[in-house]
Amino acid sequence: MHMAKVPHRSSLVTLVTLLVVALLLHPTSSTSRKTLHHHHHPSSNGFRVMLRHVDSGKNLTKLERVQHGIKRGKGRLQRLNAMVLAATSTPTPTPTPTPDESLEAPIHAGNGEYLMELAIGTPPESYPAVLDTGSDLIWTQCKPCTQCYKQPTPIFDPRKSSSFSKVSCGNTLCSALPSSSCSDGCEYVYSYGDYSTTQGVLATETFTFGENEVHNIAFGCGEDNEGDGFEQASGLVGLGRGPLSLVSQLNEPRFSYCLTPIDDTKKSVLLLGSLEHAKGAKEVTTPLLKNPLQPSFYYLSLEGITVGETLLDIEKSTFELGDDGSGGVIIDSGTTITYLETKAFDALKKEFISQTKLPLDKSGSTGLDVCFSVTSGTSQVEVPQVIFHFKGGDLQLPAENYMIGDSNLGVACLAMGSSSGMSIFGNVQQQNILVNHDLQKETISFVPTSCDQL
Repeated sequence: MHMAKVPHRSSLVTLVTLLVVALLLHPTSSTSRKTLHHHHHPSSNGFRVMLRHVDSGKNLTKLERVQHGIKRGKGRLQRLNAMVLAATSTPTPTPTPTPDESLEAPIHAGNGEYLMELAIGTPPESYPAVLDTGSDLIWTQCKPCTQCYKQPTPIFDPRKSSSFSKVSCGNTLCSALPSSSCSDGCEYVYSYGDYSTTQGVLATETFTFGENEVHNIAFGCGEDNEGDGFEQASGLVGLGRGPLSLVSQLNEPRFSYCLTPIDDTKKSVLLLGSLEHAKGAKEVTTPLLKNPLQPSFYYLSLEGITVGETLLDIEKSTFELGDDGSGGVIIDSGTTITYLETKAFDALKKEFISQTKLPLDKSGSTGLDVCFSVTSGTSQVEVPQVIFHFKGGDLQLPAENYMIGDSNLGVACLAMGSSSGMSIFGNVQQQNILVNHDLQKETISFVPTSCDQL
């Protein structure tokens, strides 16, 4: 195989040195609390929302957090794939349901890894919600509840809010719902595959983000909500590309988020309406693709992957979005690790192992596919660099965005896995990168940034 010659390099394989702090993490308990400083306000046309990781505040190692995320994400991965499969198979004509028949709803990705803080109603009631770039509907649990799960804040009571109003059946947002019926206003069922669903009435409310009040945001007032994975939050905010999502309703063609490392106590940030530009950073901008069969998802054009200095031998079609809506690569804030189509993952795994001068850990105890044994107390390990080649630019990932270590267990693992069909660019790989979505230009740009400095 022809090896590319790179000038000014002494060795053929570029090794990334991981400092002990990045790789071999001990859970630290910090007693000192930093006081929050007032952030500079973004331009008048946008606002910021603080995000926190669902496992923040728990005394977990980075590896444990990733393992929790993978467990939560297994169902999500299946759901995302199921959604695509459901959309690609020829639909059977559905008979018009009689009012008492249960509604069949399409599947949406549920759960997520980051929670956003907002408030709903007048007076505003605080409402931590799962941030989900893989679905559209905004919802919270509402009284009177026929079926509600235990949530961290009191259940929203529409009767106590002066700004609550039901959406009429003739409203375009009612028809934008994947499945709705009409009796007492516009009623919806929104299901997240498996058994997770939310069901209730579509209404509009005043939402408060920090100091910013936004009126007439349509949301699902969920009176029957079932499923696991929502318990850390009082609902969900969809940031997908469909008409019901928060971004679409705010009519904001731009939003960005910046996720701090998952073992970090520092809060991540979501910026709605204004694009931050980190000064002097190398920006990679890539076109955002649309899948007509999955219009909510953000698809990227991934063209290849390099490990060390070896461009992996992956067929060009592997990451391409098929005409039938299958395949492709989505970027998702709610999936923890990156999942690559099996053939691509196998190529990456083989090359990564051959270039890493460490013994393989074959115990399979971590739940991750590729792990190496590290003698406990090792201060640093060397791993090959990983570059994702997107159409429009190359994103070189910092080592801590794909290697996760635990010195007590004496392992260092690759934070990636395999999937059949669709690939997903997950949030471990997005740490400390400002991810700008520009829906007008239909691009996503990646700007390496210290997210806690934004």
